[in-house]
Amino acid sequence: MRVISGEYRGRRLKAPAGGHVRPTSDRVREAIFDILYSLGGVDGFQVADLFAGSGALGIEALSRGAASVTFVERDPASIAAVRANLASAGLDDAEARGEATVIRADVDSWVTSTASRYDLVLCDPPYDYDGWESLVTRLPGDLVVLESGAELPSVPGWVVLRSKRYGGTIVTVARPDRASEKGVS
Repeated sequence: MRVISGEYRGRRLKAPAGGHVRPTSDRVREAIFDILYSLGGVDGFQVADLFAGSGALGIEALSRGAASVTFVERDPASIAAVRANLASAGLDDAEARGEATVIRADVDSWVTSTASRYDLVLCDPPYDYDGWESLVTRLPGDLVVLESGAELPSVPGWVVLRSKRYGGTIVTVARPDRASEKGVS
């Protein structure tokens, strides 16, 4: 795994030990950020990387100009991998500078309790995750990228901008439906 583009391009990243994390492949990560670029990019964005695993998605966002990334992960080995990968990418002082925040928490609980709002939420849970409908309705983002192993159910209040399969991974990009928020039909 490596950082695909931007300031930290080519820096090597490692998955957490134990094989319980399925890192987003370089190909899929590149496709995600190509889609985001076509929508205006991530420059200056406040980003949340949920189910962070190795932190590769959030680090890619930082490399491409995001102002800050909040990494949320419950597994201690993954938290250690995120911090090691930040250091490997040359971002070892990113937490001290406020560019990175690493939070050890269950994502479902964190989403319910956070008061923060993000320009972009990157969400890549394990493929057997079954809480999509509940989670998506609570995501604190103006734009979300959802990675899954199967088609996601449609969620009221959200508009799918793009959805594409890359091998065994489906990438869905969505935003809140502003018309439904205002009661407009």
